[in-house]
Amino acid sequence: MIKSDVIHPQLLAALAKAGHKTQLLISDANYAFVTNAPPGVEIVYLNFVPGMIPSADILEGVCKLINVEKATMMAWPEDFDNSAHRDYVGILPAETPMEFVERGAFYAAAKSPDTLLVIASGEMRRFANILLTVGPVFPATGRA
Repeated sequence: MIKSDVIHPQLLAALAKAGHKTQLLISDANYAFVTNAPPGVEIVYLNFVPGMIPSADILEGVCKLINVEKATMMAWPEDFDNSAHRDYVGILPAETPMEFVERGAFYAAAKSPDTLLVIASGEMRRFANILLTVGPVFPATGRA
């Protein structure tokens, strides 16, 4: 029995396959993840009903399982209040760099063969897609 806060078997199996520099996409409910992800990508469907499961909850769970080296989001219009971005900044470690790219560049990055996993959320907020680059795991330095 897994003693983790995250117990979704398909998600755990997919994350176990991720190595340093692997990418994973947490998509909002409007993202066309079948056509804007690489062919054959693993898709974990957590989009039960609109608004459930929120992308911030998914990011929080994923961050307990992997190190995030970098986050990438699609740039949004200047007059748009992106509450999803604020949520993500509060969840990601403070030192995590976040890059903002235009729509075409975001789709290209998500379609990269480096993208191993798409997590489909029920997140209804616009511009809530976040592409994570997996960071390395460093061994403990010394014995307790």
